[in-house]
Amino acid sequence: MSFLRTVFNSSVIIHPPGFYIIAFESLPLISVYIIFLSFVYVVTVFFNCLLIYIVIFNHCLHTPKFLAVINLAVIDLFLNTCTIPSMIKVFLIKDNFIPFNLCFVQMYVYYVLISLESYALTILAYDRLIAICFPLRHNSINTVRRMCCIVSITWCLALGGTAFATGIMTRLSFCSSVRVLSYFCDYAPVFRLACNDYSMQWFAASLLSISLLGVPFFFIVLTYISILVTVYKMKSVAHQLKTLATCAEHIILVAIFYIPLFVIFTIGFYFGAINPDHRVLSLSLSSCIPPCINPIVYSLKTKEIQVRALKLFRKDQINANQPL
Repeated sequence: MSFLRTVFNSSVIIHPPGFYIIAFESLPLISVYIIFLSFVYVVTVFFNCLLIYIVIFNHCLHTPKFLAVINLAVIDLFLNTCTIPSMIKVFLIKDNFIPFNLCFVQMYVYYVLISLESYALTILAYDRLIAICFPLRHNSINTVRRMCCIVSITWCLALGGTAFATGIMTRLSFCSSVRVLSYFCDYAPVFRLACNDYSMQWFAASLLSISLLGVPFFFIVLTYISILVTVYKMKSVAHQLKTLATCAEHIILVAIFYIPLFVIFTIGFYFGAINPDHRVLSLSLSSCIPPCINPIVYSLKTKEIQVRALKLFRKDQINANQPL
């Protein structure tokens, strides 16, 4: 194999033409899993596009809450589009080679979207906090303008932090193996292929894991502690149960997204005590399943969305039944 050599700080940096994505080699029934992921992708695209359409074309839904919901739906749509089609391509076409620059583009986009998913769940927790703990001041505190600012800040943090972490990967030399044990150009499996020191990349990965996953999760925990304190002070048990019920869907989304990632990154990244194939399977599920179920579990169960979705389908039925 021929390698492209570049010079950085008077030392030779070796960049290969690309990498080979090696995933699911020893897992049985991989074809069934790929079919399942195809179904997940179709569901993700359909329900998130439906949700985006409903909110955009109904002006009464242009509120801070549904701005946060739209933000999550867009992220979900892009997150599964970033990974699932490429996984299907690797399996169907047997083309697992990805060019060097494209590898880092995919890495950057994936981790930006994972970071944004984490922040989006945090924003929804913030919305619940204001609605429950400050009900009389909810409209004055949580305005559309303020929500736009919060969403914009999270996008800037995710784009900037991930750009730094991905940029320093170009300082690594890859002079031996180019087989990435993951289903995409994953950060840790790629830098561990380097034949020079990757301590800076390891530190950046640790720092970003804390700032983009740990800090948002900690904020969500504090949010629900505050909510529980407020609920405890309510005099009516029925009101307490009704208030807690409004948080149930969000708690489910948080658990599905964060728990697998914390287990994978803690056991796999720091202790290296997880089988590579099992890590790939767990990471792919924890990345692909939440964008699929988020609109179903959280958004489409809200009364405002349900009413407008039913109106949309009834309108389509009427139009289909009308004679030409």
